[in-house]
Parts: sequence; structure tokens; C-alpha cells
Amino acid sequence: MVCSEKGIPQLLLLFTHFSLFWWITSTSIYVKAENIDSMKPGDKLNATSDLCSKQGRYCMNFNQTTQSENLTYLSIVAKGTTWVVWIANRNQLVDKNSAVLSLDYSGVLKIESKIGEPIILYSSPQPLNNSTIVATLLDKGDFVLKDIEKNIVLWQSFDHPTDSWLPEMKLGVNRKTGENWSLVSYISGSIPASGPFRLEWEPTIKELVIKHREKVYWTSGKLMKNNRFENIRGEEFEVKDFEVTYKTPNEELTIWTLLETGQLINRGGVDIARADICYGYNTNGGCQKWRDVEIPACRNPGDMFDSKLGFSNKDMLYNIENASYGISDCQDMCWSNCSCFGFKPFYDNRTGCVILVSSNGFNAAGIGFDSFYILDKNTGHKVSNKWLLICTGLGTLLLFMGLSILLRALMRRKHVLRENERIRMQIEIQDLEGSRRDSDSDDLEGNFSSGDDLKVFSYSSIIVATNGFSSENKLGQGGFEPVFKGILPSGQEVAVKKLSKTSGQGMTEFRNELTLISKLQHTNLVRLIGHCIHEHERILIYEYMPNKSLDFFLFDSTRRKLLDWNKRFSIIEGIAQGLLYLHKYSRLRIIHRDLKASNILLDENMNPKISDFGVARMFTRQETKANTNRIVGTYGYMSPEYAMEGVFSTKSDVYSFGVLLLEIINGEKNNSFYCEDRPLNLVGHAWELWKEGVVLELVDPLLNESFSEDEVLRCVHAGLLCVEENADDRPTMSNVIAMLTNKIKVDVLPKKPAYYGRTRVFEEETYGEDVGVDSTYENSHSHEQSIDRSSEENTKFID
Repeated sequence: MVCSEKGIPQLLLLFTHFSLFWWITSTSIYVKAENIDSMKPGDKLNATSDLCSKQGRYCMNFNQTTQSENLTYLSIVAKGTTWVVWIANRNQLVDKNSAVLSLDYSGVLKIESKIGEPIILYSSPQPLNNSTIVATLLDKGDFVLKDIEKNIVLWQSFDHPTDSWLPEMKLGVNRKTGENWSLVSYISGSIPASGPFRLEWEPTIKELVIKHREKVYWTSGKLMKNNRFENIRGEEFEVKDFEVTYKTPNEELTIWTLLETGQLINRGGVDIARADICYGYNTNGGCQKWRDVEIPACRNPGDMFDSKLGFSNKDMLYNIENASYGISDCQDMCWSNCSCFGFKPFYDNRTGCVILVSSNGFNAAGIGFDSFYILDKNTGHKVSNKWLLICTGLGTLLLFMGLSILLRALMRRKHVLRENERIRMQIEIQDLEGSRRDSDSDDLEGNFSSGDDLKVFSYSSIIVATNGFSSENKLGQGGFEPVFKGILPSGQEVAVKKLSKTSGQGMTEFRNELTLISKLQHTNLVRLIGHCIHEHERILIYEYMPNKSLDFFLFDSTRRKLLDWNKRFSIIEGIAQGLLYLHKYSRLRIIHRDLKASNILLDENMNPKISDFGVARMFTRQETKANTNRIVGTYGYMSPEYAMEGVFSTKSDVYSFGVLLLEIINGEKNNSFYCEDRPLNLVGHAWELWKEGVVLELVDPLLNESFSEDEVLRCVHAGLLCVEENADDRPTMSNVIAMLTNKIKVDVLPKKPAYYGRTRVFEEETYGEDVGVDSTYENSHSHEQSIDRSSEENTKFID
């Protein structure tokens, strides 16, 4: 064919346009992980593509299996890990090179490859408007196909779990479809096909169960009042009749996986359940006892399999070349067969079984040999040699006779010591109870409990409740006093404060807590449930505050974002109401003397509760102030007359409240505040902004101007009046609350506050030995300095 020179440029131009069009259309149908988290009709995900959630917590892609280099499965993987949390085609692998996930224009979601038929994940029973259909991988790990226009979920991966359980994923019965949501383990660690173990929710008994080939191995036990199961430690669940989910306290990556061994683990490495150690005779940890006919006569309590390196004579081995059997199937077969003494996997991928049929057929060896699971028989309860039995018995008898005299003497001495201790403790307790009865005539006013329900706990019950004061139960360290979380037999959660022998909070402070807090029952005061005296131990049991203390949130730049202005204002009001009750509405006026952020605890609704009354003091109605040479408190919160002269009154608490109020507004500690222009503490900085008429600049920048200007102005005005140098110029808590709630108009302007111009209050002054007087339970990271100028007290208050 002959072409003219004039036609060549036109042909080149046409070819260029066609190539560009082909390249755009051929590449645009495949999703790009770095750009999107969703697929729309016409999009495809191939073997070299990823689909990642918006914040990158999870990604979907095709993973190669160890079964074959050419086979693959579509999976969701936790980003930055190799943890597979969901598989679309675990039992039907596809060709790696041609595998594609597609969402076509008829709304069909499917996996295709050149091998086998397409795997249909979803197909609509009726025509769909394909312009409103989208498949999205969410940050919670759920792959969701949704009709945006109708706002309905058409299909989601959470309805088809594999071996992993994520937060918000349900186990139980799908009442819409009748299908069962359950976890099914892998056959082996490298073979994702459905294995022998299944984790299910049994709605009739409201328990989680792990089954092996339909035989129940393990159960969670009953759901307790604290929304925890008997046999699962530390996790809370949300239970409905036909379904269950578990709760996570934060946004950390949490993945529970049912392993091929029967273990249910948190991917962080913590065992949730251990069905792998359930042999039918043991019931510890949730294991279920089987019927006698299900346990062979040759197996005894205590028998179990132990992994050992070694080799065996081939004549003693029996091979089961069935790739559908996992390691737990081998164990089950060996346990049920009295001729079996051990086993190992047949294939390298840990499937199939090799059965050892002789106890003499195994020879232990070192590294480089095969790993067998050998039956470790517990024969301690059987005696085949009668002479061994006789000799053992006689030896035991002689030993007992030899030790009995020594033990008798030791027991007598111990009895005498115990009796002396019992008498001393009885006197101490009677003294405490006497102090409480003496104050009964001056019982508290208002609709508050008298505190007569204060319980005395045995030391053994405290040991059980705190799991032996274990480190896992430790909530924090307040000064010298560790605080532990405990669970009473009723299921009630408590905080247990253990005063050590060297505690700065000795018997006087212990008496103070019992005498005061047991009678001060107010919604903004922490409630004392009971106490325990054991030898030299002094233990206080409080209600449990799940949100720890105010400083845990307020002085952390990340957690502080959870405190919006409404919460902060509510906390300010609650603290003020608690102080008002202490100062005015009990027959004996109470001065707290150590009000600070770490002594404000927060309940599940972030309601504040004043805690730690170890250094509090009581006044009669006729008394207004007292002096002491023993100054106890915390830098930055003490009023000048108390710090310099030892004089304290209700106005001392008012000063501490003012400092705390300004800290809540600003989000910084009074003593740690830094200003480039001048050496000011937070109180001084607030005063400068007040004088300049720019009070709103004091507000925490993290609030993003989302606050009530009127409420902020009232709070700062009240706070500055509370921190004035002269105690007589400070308002009462009644006036403070009236100011905060706008019930009175305040014409009094604040004067220059105490310690104005100092970067740290008392930074150049020292008073004897420091003593930590901290919160009922505060975080170990919170270290605030306290001062103690110790000598005899000269006070007018009632002790």
C-alpha cells in the first residue's frame, strides 16, 4: 500500500490519541492503595494491588500461600504486621498471576482467575443502581459493600469471620440470615483452610465455647455483673441475647485469633483461652470435663503431651497421610488410642500425622532431630512395688515423729505471738470504732448516708480480690502507698490502697480516713467501702474510679483533648460542690489541706470526686482556723498563710481550688507554666491577662475556641478572687458557686495574687524532709513534690 507524505502526520496523530486513550482506560480500572480505600463498579484489585483503609490501619491484597507458589488468597492484613485478620477464599485458592477482585456494573462482588469458576462474594437478588454502590475497607477492619443512596449494607466481611475477632465484630446468630457468626481455626499455621477448632457464642447459656470437631473443650463461664466472663481475665463484653462483642479501652490495635492448637490469643501475645491444655479430666481455666466413656481407661489425670527432640525406629511409627488433619487431630487420635505414646506432623506444613506406637520407640536427642509430642504419664497415684510403699510409709512416719516436737514448739510460740497481735489489733479496732461512735452524736446533715455500712474485710479476702497484690492489678503509686484494683466476690470493682510499714500516712492518717470519709457520703467525694488491719498492714478499700484522676487527662497533651469545655466546667462545678459540703453542710467543718488535680478522681461519666483525706482536719462550728508546725501539702497549691505561718482554714482550701480552677481552664500546671516575657507562674500569668483585658488568651488552645466566653470570664474572675494574698479577701465556697452559676453579680475586682512573679512557688524554700501525700490512686508517672515541716502541732481542731 502506498501512502502520501501528507497522510503520514495524520496517521501519527491518530495513533498517538488511540495509545493515550488505551493507556488511561486500561490502567484506571485497577485501584491504587495510596489514593483510595474503596472500589466502585468497574474497579478491580489484582495480585499486585492493595486496598488500604483511610487511616492505613488495614490493607486488602492477595497473599501467596505456602501450599503452592502459584496459589493465592484474598486477605485483609493489619498494616505494618503480617497478621491476617480475614480471608475471602480460605477453602478455594486461586491462581496467583491472574487473580482479580472485581465489582462489576451489576453489583456483583467476586474473585476471578484463569483457574476454576469465579468465587461470588455477593450477588444482588434484584437490579441495583450501580452508580450508588461502593465497596470500602474501613479502619476497623471491615470490608463493606454498601448502597450509598439507600444507606444500607449489602454485604460485609464481618458477617463472614475466619479465625480472627476484631472489636465491633459479632459472634452469635445472625437473625436476618440465620447464619452463625463463629471463628474457625486454620488447619495449620501455614494452611488457612478451615481447621478443627471453632469459637462460638451459645445464646441459650450465654457463654463462649471452643469446640474441637463439635466436642466442647473450653467455655468462658458465666457472665458476671462487671460484664466479664469467669474464665477470661480483664476483658469487658457487650452481650445481647443472640450475639456478643468485646470492648477495648482505647484505640490500640486489638486482634483476637483462634489458633490451630485451640488457643485464643490476643495478637499482642496474651492468652485469652487455652483449649490446648484441656484433656477432658481437668476443669481449670474453663476446661470442660468429658463423660467417663470419652476418656480412655489408660489415661489418668495429669497425663499430658510434652514436646521433645529425638528420633524413633521407623517400625514403631504409623503414618496418616491426610492433609486435612492438623496437629490437634493428631493429639486427639493419640489420646484416644491406648497404643499411642506420641505423635508428630507428617508433612512439613504441619498437617497429617505420624503416630508412635511404643513407649520404647522414642530416643531423646538434641538439636537437629525431629520434634515429637510425647505422652508424659503421671503415675504418682499408682504403686506397683509393695515394698517401696512400705518403706516410704515407714520413712514418712519416722520423719513426722522427728519433726513433730519441733513443730509443736514453733506452733506454740506462733500461737502466743498471734494472740498478742490479736489483742493489739482488737484494741486498735475498738479505738477506731470508739472514735466513730463519739462523732455519731454530731452526725451529718442532708440526704447523705451515715457511713454505718463501712465494712471490715479479712486480709485473705483482699489477697483474693487483688490476685495477691499482683503487678497486673496495680493501678499506680501514690507517694509510698501502692494502689491495686480488686474484684470482690459480688463482682464489684474496688481500689485497694495498701499503706506500707514505712508509709508517711501512719496510724493517725489511717484513723483520719476512717473517721472522716466513712461519714462524708456525697456525690463529689470518693466513697470508702471498708478497711482491713492485718499485723502491721493498714489497708483502705475505696470505690473504683475507671477514669483515674484529673491530672491523668489534664496534664497530657493528647488525653486533654477528651476534656471539652462542657466537661471541664462540669468538673469545676463538681469540685466546688464537694468543697462546699465539706466546709458548710457537715456538722463538723472539714479542711482538706491537699486539694490538687491528682486528688480529683473521675468516675465512668467523668464526674469528679475529691479523694485522699489522710491530712484533712475537722473544726467545730465555733472554730474558724488553726495553726500547725507540720505543713503538709503540695507545691503550687498551698495558700501563703499556711505555707509561711502554718495557719489553715476553709480559705486555705479556697486558695487551692482557685489554683486548680485556673489549671483546668489553661491545661498547664501552676508550677510548670512557662512564659517567655516574664518569670510568672500560671496564677501570675492569669492576673496579667486580666489586667490587660485579654482573659480569653488563658484558655487551653486545644479547646479550639469551642467554649462559652461568659463561663470562662466568670471562672477566671472567681479563680483570681480565690488566690488573693489575704485570706479574708477570698470568697467562701458558697460565693464561688454562686459566681460560677451566675446567681450573683460580682462587682469586686481581684487584687494581685499571692506569689505573683515567682516561676515556682517555694522554689527557694525547704521545710525538713519531703513526704509524698498523694491521691487515692494516681498514675505512677505523676510525681508532685510535697513538703512536711514536722514537729508537734498546736491546733484547735478536733483530732
